[in-house]
Amino acid sequence: MISQHQRIGVLIVDDHPMVRTGLAATIEPEQDMKVVGLAATGEQAVDLFQRHRPDITLMDLGLRGKMSGIDAIQYIRRDSPQAKIIVLSALTGEEHIYQALSSGAVTFLFKDALGDELIKTIREVYQGGRPLTAEVARKLADRVTHATLTPRELEVLKLVANGLTNKEIALALGISLETAQGHVKNILAKLQVDDRTRAVTLAVERGIIHLS
Repeated sequence: MISQHQRIGVLIVDDHPMVRTGLAATIEPEQDMKVVGLAATGEQAVDLFQRHRPDITLMDLGLRGKMSGIDAIQYIRRDSPQAKIIVLSALTGEEHIYQALSSGAVTFLFKDALGDELIKTIREVYQGGRPLTAEVARKLADRVTHATLTPRELEVLKLVANGLTNKEIALALGISLETAQGHVKNILAKLQVDDRTRAVTLAVERGIIHLS
């Protein structure tokens, strides 16, 4: 057991006050842990990290403001490559998980994780582990089997999500109507769906695009 003078310092980052309070209430009773800061935005997370240098940072992805959770992870890791960040998010798409881990998070937990699982994960990460739940591992494996959209197809898909027709997409991107139609057809095929609405819904669920 870690002594009182060596307790694991945890920074909690979430834009919902009740979630921050709940996480703090879960962590504080642990004799080997202490909450060193509570942040509601990515900017606050970076500031508190630099001030307190926590052993573990619990990071939400869906933060309000200019700096997303992914942005905050990247900023913190650039400044402190050894920072240990656990993503705790309601966003459960495979692309959310991939982007978080690629940005430097050690592991990813869904927000419905039980308190015991969270505490166990904090200890494992503090000791140098990189635990992944079976569900997270499965979603990462699923991502490998899915066709990847090209940068242009992502542009087109975002315009589809904004309600643009093929003709409007062609005008917006300076391409022919036939080319725009071809991109939309390819997107539907890669996502294995039959219509534009389902394509947008699935892309949001998987974290491929984000609706503002």
